Amino acid sequence: MQIHRFLPRERFQTLLDELSREGYEIMGPQVREHAVVFAPLSRVEQLPVGIRDTQSPGNYRLEQTGSQRCFDWAVGPLAIKPITFPGREALWHSEPQADGSLHFEAHPITSQPTAIIGVRACDLAGLLVHDHHFMHGGSHEHKYRDPYYIARRKDLLLIAVHCTHPASTCFCAATGDGPRARYGFDIALSELDEGFIVEAHTERGAAIMNKLDTLEATPEQFADADAAIKEAAQKQQRGLPHTDIPAMLLKAMEHPRWNEVAQRCLACGNCTAVCPTCFCQTNVEEVAPDGARTTHYRQWETCFDPQHSYIHGITIRAERPHRYRQWLTHKFGTWVEQYGRSGCVGCGRCITWCPVGIDVTEELAALNKEPVNG
Repeated sequence: MQIHRFLPRERFQTLLDELSREGYEIMGPQVREHAVVFAPLSRVEQLPVGIRDTQSPGNYRLEQTGSQRCFDWAVGPLAIKPITFPGREALWHSEPQADGSLHFEAHPITSQPTAIIGVRACDLAGLLVHDHHFMHGGSHEHKYRDPYYIARRKDLLLIAVHCTHPASTCFCAATGDGPRARYGFDIALSELDEGFIVEAHTERGAAIMNKLDTLEATPEQFADADAAIKEAAQKQQRGLPHTDIPAMLLKAMEHPRWNEVAQRCLACGNCTAVCPTCFCQTNVEEVAPDGARTTHYRQWETCFDPQHSYIHGITIRAERPHRYRQWLTHKFGTWVEQYGRSGCVGCGRCITWCPVGIDVTEELAALNKEPVNG
């Protein structure tokens, strides 16, 4: 299903109003603490109007352009991952009983219908990976479907925005995931100076769009929107080696580049935190002060933490080169076997938010070359 209409800029608030009437909590991009993040949204004025981002390895800045556009930025640090996969959530509780046993009770599964406006193509691709893992059990023989993720995911209405202003760190065109959103959304927007071309791709999206006071989109508007998306792809300078990357990484397991990059890597985990596909997690127990109740939490973890590979008194990846190698080879190599695609969607966040500016495209290119003394 593809239905196209045009929504003038002065009527954009009607989209938010209609979503609210339909019972959705609206999440949209806003400037918070000098970054574009997703937060509760009710008024168009809350959007990052006239904001553009400048990104480079280890650098992120916002600037005001004076434009009336709301979506001229590339990507913020976290996108929608915290909405579907919270950084910390309770899974169950336990309480001691009089007979010495423990009573376990699952934490209630609650979810609020949520509409997210401004989702980019790279983040839709990341969401599809999470769907495969949390909703469909991934590649495991005995599939486990996460009821907490499923409840949140099924209550989502996704409004994508085709990207027209990629950051210098973006390379979604190389991974095939953008800048045009092609799947996984209910409605997509192409932003023009005068308003938005609105595309409905699902029945839910069409039901919302049909209640708006829209106009026919003109051939000139379609041409302008299409040209802007194509230009965004052409602007991207970073890419990936033109080779079988999983095979290349397997061959490069002893490459000296791992030691070189480990000299710069702080093992801080920023790259995994901002990545829209990373979902490493750990589990912790917290006991109430009176000892009467224990809560089991799931929270984000990073494979750069030595504890992540700790097993029975042994840390499997104790050295930093091994941890960086694990992350990169899983992301671009073994992930393909697990999920049928690379774990990278080309958003460039790991490059921008690395404190020392490590560039994964640069590292892959280096690993693709034979060692000087090899």
